[in-house]
Amino acid sequence: MEPNSDCKTPGQLIEALLNERGWSKRTLAVVVGVDEATANRWISDKQPINANIALLLEEVLQTPAERFLELQRDYDLAKARFAKRPDPGRANRAQLFGALPITTMIKRGWLNADDIRDVSAVEKELVRFFGAKSADEIEILPHAAKKTIVHGETTSTQLAWLYRVRSIAEDMMVPVYSEDKLRDSLADLRRLAIAPEEARRIPRIIAEAGVRFVIVESLPSAKIDGVCFWLNDRSPVIGMSLRHDRIDNFWFVLRHELEHVLQGHGKTGIILDAELEGERAGTGESVSEEERQANLAAAEFLIPKAKMDAFIERKAPFFSERDLQGFSKTLGVHSGIVAGQLQHRTGRYDRFRQHLAPVRQNLISGAAVDGWGNPYPLED
Repeated sequence: MEPNSDCKTPGQLIEALLNERGWSKRTLAVVVGVDEATANRWISDKQPINANIALLLEEVLQTPAERFLELQRDYDLAKARFAKRPDPGRANRAQLFGALPITTMIKRGWLNADDIRDVSAVEKELVRFFGAKSADEIEILPHAAKKTIVHGETTSTQLAWLYRVRSIAEDMMVPVYSEDKLRDSLADLRRLAIAPEEARRIPRIIAEAGVRFVIVESLPSAKIDGVCFWLNDRSPVIGMSLRHDRIDNFWFVLRHELEHVLQGHGKTGIILDAELEGERAGTGESVSEEERQANLAAAEFLIPKAKMDAFIERKAPFFSERDLQGFSKTLGVHSGIVAGQLQHRTGRYDRFRQHLAPVRQNLISGAAVDGWGNPYPLED
């Protein structure tokens, strides 16, 4: 081990190298060409060693300039750590501002702040939005997350969307939930699948059964399709994002969430349905029992599997417009719902796309809606 290997500061290293050579501080000053006071400041670590000084010392003390600069860097950092105490608030802000789409939340009217740079106003609004007592209790922070209220893994953006749905649901006035009324309403709802225009009647039918139905436009990258949870034992909530504004996807997600309510899912943890398609929309082993039940109910609601199987067996591999329209009329559903099933079953997503009618504009006319330029008018 070198004699100077234990040095913690550049001044200690200079002093050790002088001792090795039997030099005094005055000798160093004379050799380098500085006054003795300057040499003293180097050795006492009162003057930082910069690159130019390091090169001078390298030349006269035969020690790499990098060694002096490394010690200076470490010494400066150690002094800064000692002088500056950690600020928990700054760490919280890093989590909140880094994880949440703050700018979008401001634009959507969820946060009453003019600009993301107004940190104080944004923090105050986030506390209000998440219903916390202070910024360090906001649920997306690792130490504050209440894992029991969310079923499965969620991102911070998804959690923000969920809180907006819940705030709107709490503001709504609907009758006490009745499972019998909701089950009886399924036949009425199914009849509305004949045309996109009929979607406007859906919110009222669901509300009459005591279910709070909320539509909130998705946030960037959230990929949420729907959610089911309960405000209390008598107040179920269904939230939808209409991320895919297609009649086939809408009816699948709606019936999926209705089944969660009918089965009492979501009473002990929020049921979040993100990217409800492909395997997630199936009944395979990778799907939980709750999701399997909801997926099966959704799949069978408008087009029973046995009938779809028989239609495909009769018509495959060629499906004409006439076949599609005829089968849809027989089932009493819009052709876009059959088209969506055919696309999924055959993998031909380029076929019958013109039938995948949008429903959002019809649906939002009678629903509690937040998004697409119109924030829900929540009172503070």
